[in-house]
Parts: sequence; C-alpha cells; structure tokens
Amino acid sequence: MKKYRNIGHHERVIRIAVGFLLLALSGFSLLPEWGDLVLMIVGLVALLTGIIGYCPAWKVLGINTCPLKKTEHPPSHIHPSVHEHAETTSRRS
Repeated sequence: MKKYRNIGHHERVIRIAVGFLLLALSGFSLLPEWGDLVLMIVGLVALLTGIIGYCPAWKVLGINTCPLKKTEHPPSHIHPSVHEHAETTSRRS
C-alpha cells in the first residue's frame, strides 16, 4: 500500500502541539461537559491527523501542504514549456 500524505512537516508539528494542548485543556473541566467533549474530540482529531500526516478534509478541499519530493515532477499542465509549445502551434494555424 502506497503511503499518501497531504500534510507538510510544519503543519504536522503544529497539529500535534494543538492536539496535546486541547486534550490537556479538556482535562481541566473549565467548560461545561459538552465543551470539554468538543475540546477532546477536536484535540484527538488534530493529534491523529498530525501523527498520520493525512487529513481527509484537506483531501476533499484539494489542499496539500506536503512539498514535492525531488524525484517528483509538477503536472505537465503547469510546466511552462508545454504552454510555450501550445502557443507556438496555435500561432501557426
């Protein structure tokens, strides 16, 4: 199974830190019961997505903060030489 990550290193560190912070705050019972439950759920989601490196919400929204590896190439529709080639062929017609 191929690993798929859509969360970059810096975002993962932030998510893990926020997850621990929210879980710790939920343990102090500063809010009503439902508030502590919300803090706990959001903290767990942040912590787990930070550890795993994958966020289903980012996938749905098309967000990817993971940088391209050196061996990967950007999609051809972004590469400038493809656009230049398309422009020169359209000018000839």
